[in-house]
Amino acid sequence: MGTRLLCWVVLGFLGTDHTGAGVSQSPRYKVTKRGQDIAFRCDPISGHVMLYWYRQTLEQSPEFLTYFQYEVQQDKSGLPSDQFSAERAEGSFSTLKIQRTEQRDSAMYLCASSSATVWHSRLLPAHKPPPLPPGSS
Repeated sequence: MGTRLLCWVVLGFLGTDHTGAGVSQSPRYKVTKRGQDIAFRCDPISGHVMLYWYRQTLEQSPEFLTYFQYEVQQDKSGLPSDQFSAERAEGSFSTLKIQRTEQRDSAMYLCASSSATVWHSRLLPAHKPPPLPPGSS
């Protein structure tokens, strides 16, 4: 791939129906040179107060980056470094920015929104427990 960095952005459709508009992201995909700055925009479903950012690298599960409740960034522990930042205008869209892109930033960047206003914790991948040994109850 040389000096190119491939970043894919896909649409998230959390909590949508056939007649309503869903979460929208732009750009849908982006190819950039190493060292360039990029920004992704996420427009949540109207009325949704929670907004989440994830990224998914090749053959991996999505990993949590950050989330907002209204415009307040509640948890940014998943942002990989100072090179990544996210913000959200009051009750509006969110922007995820990556400064000085590197090869390791190549991934799908996803966003989702939720109308829930109760306590939230970031979603972790579900793992199937190991089988019980024979004769265990």
